[in-house]
Amino acid sequence: MRPGPWSFLFALLLLPLDLHAEQTPSAPSATVTAEQAQIEALKQRLAISEQQREALGAELQASGGERDSAQLQRLRQENQRLKLQLKKTQADAPQSLLGEQQQWFVVGAGAALLGVILGAMLRGNRRSRREWIN
Repeated sequence: MRPGPWSFLFALLLLPLDLHAEQTPSAPSATVTAEQAQIEALKQRLAISEQQREALGAELQASGGERDSAQLQRLRQENQRLKLQLKKTQADAPQSLLGEQQQWFVVGAGAALLGVILGAMLRGNRRSRREWIN
């Protein structure tokens, strides 16, 4: 390494470290009272801002409640309108003659009847001996 940075570092170590100790306040009691006065002023401002925040929060709650109630009223009206529309649509729809179970019963009966008719047609007019009756 070069000797330049080492000499600079050595020079910094030799400087007195009490540079801040030489700067002492001349009137400590005057700064303490000024700081206390500033703290009191800040406390008062904090209290005022807290009151304003609470007032704004209450106002927001009130306006939010009005907005919610208006929206709730609108939704109730829409719900009523949709219920009436559903009743009207159901009244206008033609009633089916048979229910779902009855339709399946009719389909099954038709299939059984068709099977009997086809069986009779396929048998024909020929008569076979009935061997099982002796």
